[in-house]
Amino acid sequence: MLFKTKFFNPAAGYHEPGKWVWCGCCVEEKGIGFHLYSSRWRKDYPMLEGYVLFSEIVHAFSDSMLGPYHFVERVLPTELDPSRWDGMMAHNPTVVMYKDEYLLYYIASTYGEQPTPVSVIKQQRDQVGRVYSRIRIGMMRSKSPAGPWMAMERPILDVHPGYWDHELVTNPAPCVTPDGKIYLYYRSNAPEGTRLGLAVAASPEGPYVRVSNEPIMPNLHVEDPFTWHDGKMFRMLAKDQSGKHTGEYHAGVLLHSINGIDWIIDGKGYSRTMQTIDGKEITLGSLERPQLLFGDKGLPKCLFAATADGPGGFKNADNTWNTAIELESI
Repeated sequence: MLFKTKFFNPAAGYHEPGKWVWCGCCVEEKGIGFHLYSSRWRKDYPMLEGYVLFSEIVHAFSDSMLGPYHFVERVLPTELDPSRWDGMMAHNPTVVMYKDEYLLYYIASTYGEQPTPVSVIKQQRDQVGRVYSRIRIGMMRSKSPAGPWMAMERPILDVHPGYWDHELVTNPAPCVTPDGKIYLYYRSNAPEGTRLGLAVAASPEGPYVRVSNEPIMPNLHVEDPFTWHDGKMFRMLAKDQSGKHTGEYHAGVLLHSINGIDWIIDGKGYSRTMQTIDGKEITLGSLERPQLLFGDKGLPKCLFAATADGPGGFKNADNTWNTAIELESI
């Protein structure tokens, strides 16, 4: 393992009463505090359907790495505008630094009709399906980790008609390389299940050019990748979709690559079973969308992850939040 987790504190991270909270990427502003970019949406809809229709990206802040984090402002949608491709929902924020600015990658969609009531199940599913199929990947930029953020007018990665990723592109995972390129990993739906693709750009605004017309890592069933370059090689922390790579369903799997395309599994990065500070063992229903915060020596010092209670899986959760777990680097 590259690192191990310290004690799990259920109160750490970002909670918001009456909201589903998911995702979560933290940026440290030295001497000031910690900025967390997360997703939230109304809780009167089921979690999955509600995110597709109502998710928004928000900025939360804490003067402590572990939180608790407190809501500051909504970042996206800037205002509800069906005419914009990202005008009605936004999700999956990930922030990276590129030279002297910060880049916030996200997914978004739009729709013009009124949201279908929860009670009308079939029609609601039809609407959710239409909105889901319009999901694309966008990018915002800022000179400060606190914003304000400037959005681009169009997605930076669209679907690929006629190929495996023709339906949607989602779960952006940008990685800035030492030579200034941006490797943008993303997820789409192949016939055999969710798979990852890769597009590379020479600058933030693109173009982002796919390295292949097929998925990379075709034999690995992972999603929610978080990627970084340690100066020598590419690293990835992702959710083990089936459990076959780590021996635990939906645990975190660690991988490395020399070229960013061919990946080797290193082992389990984290477990959904954690120990609390009072010595109790807790198994979380979900612990996914992993994001790492790095210390001064370039080693990961905190894991942020979308978290759910319940017996397992976000569909069975009563509450979700973005947790913060301190790491012991080894």
